[in-house]
Amino acid sequence: MTLARSTKLTVVGAGSVGSSLAYAALIRNSAREVVLYDIATARVNAEVLDLAHGTPFVGSSRITGGSDIDLVADSDIIVITAGAKQEPGQTRLELAGVNVRILKQMLPQLVALAPNAVFVLVTNPCDVLTAIAERITDLPPGRIFSSGTLLDSARLRWLVAEAAQVSPQSVHALIVGEHGDSEFPLWSTATIGQTPLRDWTDATGTVLFPRERLEALTHEVSNAAYRIIEGKGATNYAIGLSGARIIEAVLQDEQRILPVSSVLHGYHGIDGVALSLPSIVGSGGVQRVLDVTLDDREEQQLQHSAETLRGSIDLFT
Repeated sequence: MTLARSTKLTVVGAGSVGSSLAYAALIRNSAREVVLYDIATARVNAEVLDLAHGTPFVGSSRITGGSDIDLVADSDIIVITAGAKQEPGQTRLELAGVNVRILKQMLPQLVALAPNAVFVLVTNPCDVLTAIAERITDLPPGRIFSSGTLLDSARLRWLVAEAAQVSPQSVHALIVGEHGDSEFPLWSTATIGQTPLRDWTDATGTVLFPRERLEALTHEVSNAAYRIIEGKGATNYAIGLSGARIIEAVLQDEQRILPVSSVLHGYHGIDGVALSLPSIVGSGGVQRVLDVTLDDREEQQLQHSAETLRGSIDLFT
């Protein structure tokens, strides 16, 4: 990727997610300057040094960082990964209390140092934190959003592609709603190429995705993070790559349609709740949330997702 101007990305949090995101941004040349910030001095300095040693093998991007918050100043985009990590068996909403407190303390400092930045939340529960972040800042709508269900959608596309024996890039399917237990796929509009997913057959003419298989895929996507956390303690590589993809959409003003989470205002009667929906992402963040066609069941699932999150948002504001 050729960067048209000098661009500065700051990743807040040098844990497994933040470090993986900084690594992905470096090797993809997502931004000209990558800054890794964390209050844990020894950890962040070690991560920065390790990453810096690899820069001779990448493009023109450079990595700096440390525990001085002034490093954040004048960033074009800030990705927040800092917070308590999700433990095995713990839901994303159970993380809310401690991570809301961290966000309320940290976000005003970041905005003061980089008032023109786009802010992307990766810390969970990202939907709750996004809604709270918008309430405690004066930034325009769309300048604060979260990675939402972008990774969940990638997991779904990969699973469908494996079953259909096609490339994931040929699968057009989205997970929307909460980035959590009430998320759901838009099966009614999912396709492989131009073929509706429900009409896809194998070489013998057998329909590959009957309702039972779609329900099994939904369950597998919703529980994928829990399986990974149980096995190795955290999900990090795929969220790092998906975060880098969001960064590129913003810094290159790609106007890319991505299922990210922003605060909704009058969307299907939903107000003040952050949910993931197909959104145009470019300069300035989320430029527009698209009004997607939902069948009756999907509309009910969207409203259920909103109600699930509304109680948690109100509890912490």
